[in-house]
Amino acid sequence: MVTAEARLTRREKPARARKAAAKATAAPGPGKGGEAVQEGLRALQQYIEREGQMPGRAVVERLPKGSEHRTGIWYANQKARRDRLDPARLTALVHLGIDWAR
Repeated sequence: MVTAEARLTRREKPARARKAAAKATAAPGPGKGGEAVQEGLRALQQYIEREGQMPGRAVVERLPKGSEHRTGIWYANQKARRDRLDPARLTALVHLGIDWAR
């Protein structure tokens, strides 16, 4: 328990200045994320064409341009956020044969 004396002798911390919230800007392309979404869709399509099934969480897909994409995590995130996804993104996922996107 803190006594009245201790409260008087304790240093007061200066109030922290609050940072202004960053303004949200619309990203180019269909829905939010533009290029990242397109890369995720390309990686998912490549994986489905090769394996014939949905990726597990640990899947990392190598894209033709040489970069790696964490397709399994991306897919799991899309599924977890499906109620908040842009309709264009859901349509793109349906075209890849993903049932939960319907």
